[in-house]
Amino acid sequence: MHELAITVIGPDRTGIVADVAEALAGVGANLTDSTMTRLRGHFAMTLICTGPGVEAAEAALAPLKDVTTTVRLVEPEGDAAAGGEPWVVSVHGADRLGIVSAITREVAAEGGNITDLTTRLGGSLYVLIAEVDLPAGAADELAERLAVAAAELGVEVTLRRAESEIL
Repeated sequence: MHELAITVIGPDRTGIVADVAEALAGVGANLTDSTMTRLRGHFAMTLICTGPGVEAAEAALAPLKDVTTTVRLVEPEGDAAAGGEPWVVSVHGADRLGIVSAITREVAAEGGNITDLTTRLGGSLYVLIAEVDLPAGAADELAERLAVAAAELGVEVTLRRAESEIL
């Protein structure tokens, strides 16, 4: 059994998620992890699946119109210990260059691992939401570092513990 990482990118249209899922199911690919979003009219999907080899998955996706796909073999995730304590970083403010780089650099400096990150621009309001795993006891120091970065960027930043039943 193979584990594959697949990306699909193209113009958004009704039925694209169903088309991708159906094509992969048709060659015996089991979707184990996936994320999909619409980015300013463009569809983007990344997924991990188990089942066929690279060639079979590529052939199954080839008939899809107007999308670019990549398929590559990946190593299965090991039975690693828990990555830390789950936290959520939220940023709201006027759009400006460097928000993502500054905030994620502070998370990394405290040993945090970003497990999910979403950004949206609505008019002039920029919003960033990141799920992060932090080493035990690192949240207070990260909150201080984020406050400094927020002041420099002119945005509001909050750090809160993620509720496990939501994740």
